[in-house]
Amino acid sequence: MSTINLRRLRQDPHIRAMTREVSVSVEQLIQPCFVTEAGREPQAVPGLTGVFQETPDSLLHRVESDLRAGVSKFLLFGVPASRAEHDVDARFTCSQIEALKKRFGKDIWLGVDVCMCSYTPHGHCGVLNLEGDHVDNSASVRELANLALHYAQAGADCVAPSDMMDGRIAAIRQALDGNGCERTVLMSYAVKFHSTLYGPFRVAADSAPSGAVKLKDRASYQLDPARAGEAWLCTQRDVDEGADILMVKPGLPYLDLLRDLSREFKQPWAVYQVSGEYAALESLAAAGMAPRAALHREILTAFRRAGASMIITYGARSARAWLEG
Repeated sequence: MSTINLRRLRQDPHIRAMTREVSVSVEQLIQPCFVTEAGREPQAVPGLTGVFQETPDSLLHRVESDLRAGVSKFLLFGVPASRAEHDVDARFTCSQIEALKKRFGKDIWLGVDVCMCSYTPHGHCGVLNLEGDHVDNSASVRELANLALHYAQAGADCVAPSDMMDGRIAAIRQALDGNGCERTVLMSYAVKFHSTLYGPFRVAADSAPSGAVKLKDRASYQLDPARAGEAWLCTQRDVDEGADILMVKPGLPYLDLLRDLSREFKQPWAVYQVSGEYAALESLAAAGMAPRAALHREILTAFRRAGASMIITYGARSARAWLEG
């Protein structure tokens, strides 16, 4: 008869708490925020409980509320009123960065997403060629480096390029370091897949590909879910070019890659629990099919167990209650 009794270390809450190998704290969570120039009132984002398309005024109130809830790390997405094919105007987003840092200073850590999808009339993440069927990598990288520099100069603690263009990490790092922003953290969406799970986000950021262009989706620049090997190539590229933090996006479908990559590459790893993932969990809880707090706690624990140092989640502002439950 076996003398092994594994259940002794599971028999009460005290021993379970003492023997856990992974923990999650609110300090490890980053709350995405969307601010639009066109709106007059904050608008709830369908599927994303507690998330809004904010106005400049409501954004400040929301962050103040988040700080009371224990959240101090944010990822900002600016949605300007005007659109352009190229030479995009960063002034609106920069004004929001300046307002947040003026109001909250070092009480918050502010990352800013660097992409063109909310700036262009077609919703793609870069500059299209004349035929409208391909994203011009070099032209896009120039625009992205310029945006990142403007954000850093406005006061962003971190710039986070999400476009998936080749070479943009090196170009952004060079622009930052050459203009007195060498302390700005560079977080790369290194492993970002062409996923079906971005729907609610595209409403929040007003960034769905649209218009009369021939390029209808982002498959030509985001990673193919069936080509895991590219994740390694993209990670190595961004490490070599100077990324400070690396990211896997989405989260749950790619935990295998997060686990393997975080063991191989020792930079800090972020995981983005994308809008479709979060909305699915909220729908499950709303239908009474799972306890909300325990459900979110389990998923956040899975991200940490797979190797994430930090988690970008739409539920950061609710997480203290979940984690203390």
